[in-house]
Parts: sequence; C-alpha cells; structure tokens
Amino acid sequence: MSVKLAINVDHIATIREARKIREPDPVTAALIAELAGVNGVTAHLREDKRHIQDRDIRLLRGTVTTKLNLKIAPTSEMLQFATNVQPDMVTLVPENRQEITTEGGLNVAAKAADLAKFIMTLKSNDIAVSVFIEPETEQVKAAKKVGADFVEFNTGKYAVACDLGSIQEVDREISAITDMTVLARKYGLRVFAGHGLNYRNISAIAAIDGIEELNVGHSIVGRSVFVGMEKAVKEMLDLINKA
Repeated sequence: MSVKLAINVDHIATIREARKIREPDPVTAALIAELAGVNGVTAHLREDKRHIQDRDIRLLRGTVTTKLNLKIAPTSEMLQFATNVQPDMVTLVPENRQEITTEGGLNVAAKAADLAKFIMTLKSNDIAVSVFIEPETEQVKAAKKVGADFVEFNTGKYAVACDLGSIQEVDREISAITDMTVLARKYGLRVFAGHGLNYRNISAIAAIDGIEELNVGHSIVGRSVFVGMEKAVKEMLDLINKA
C-alpha cells in the first residue's frame, strides 16, 4: 500500500494573518498542491482564528477536489460549523489557547462519553471522523470505542527525538507507532500520522506498513518559500515514495 500525502495549509494563512491582508492565499496553495500530487488538504480552524478563517474553509470546500480534512477542537461551535460546511473528514484535536502548535494528542480515553456523542453527530451528517492521538494502546482502544473511523498518530515526539539526535528515543517512537498501527488496523481503524514531519525525518514513518497517509504542513510551506509550492510538494512525495 503506497503512503499518500496530505498538505496542511495553516501556515500559509499564518503568513497572511501576520499582515492581516489577502495574501498569500491558503486556497491557492491548496490548488497548487493538488496539481502537484497531494491526496488531500488539511486545515485547522482554531477557536481564536489565529490563522485559518471561516471563509477559508468555505472556499476550500468549494475548490478542493481530493479530500478536505477539517481539524477542530470538540466544541459545540466547531460542531455546528463542521456540519454546515460538510468537509470530507473531521479530525478532532486538543487545543490550548497559548500553544504555538498542537502540543499532544487528544485524550480520547478520558473524554470518551462526550466524544462518542460528538462523533455520532458528525457521522450522522456523512462526515468521516479521525482522532489525533498519541500512539498508545489506551488511546487506540478508546478511538474504537467512541466510533472514530481513523486515527492520526502524533509523530511530534519522534520529530523532536530526531532533532535531538536521540537514536534510542527515535527507535522507541518508531516502535510505538508501528505497534499501534497494527493494533488500530486490528480494530478496523484506518491510520494516518503527522506532526513535525519534514524532509529529513519522514522516510522512517512513511516506511511503516499500514499507515495510509501522512499530514505535513510547516515543512512543505517553509520549503516552498525557496523553491515554490509545486516543487516542495513533489520533493516530499519523492521521499515518501522512495521509503
């Protein structure tokens, strides 16, 4: 099974919002990335609207031809927005107002009852549901219990270990993601992974059997500043395919 790539366009919006103007446009970035070969477009609509705006999601819904994955916190406001916009998929993530980026996986096990109701509403509106979790047995079992269709494993700890040059920690994280991918698929869950993945560290994760798709944002956007979005996407796809 070949691993697919989805691009997160949040960081295009971050650049735009630094000046509060109209450019660069995350919708344009998504179009170029699709033409370059990505399998999906991801955007995280935060409650504080620090980067992606409501309008962006509505425009993406009308233009994305692959798959639109809307990342949201499990709140009533976001539930209403998602059911109105009808993305192809919703990924539920934790959200802290002061964080620079998502700091960890959603604790599905601790919030199972509430999440089960939230997910039921999304699925009744024909929206597939993923949960962004740590690669841990308890969280995988909880994801199955609450009715998720997908899990997205947080690769953040793996990425940090790679940056620090901690070989033992890198091996530990790869083993955990590999083992939890097997468990998730055993439960009938489909598996994505992402967070902190870049051109230097993606190959080992792309080589894990059973992972269907990798979500990458900041690294591709950063690379695109120097080589353009199309080339940045194709370079990442080449690394994934070689893995």
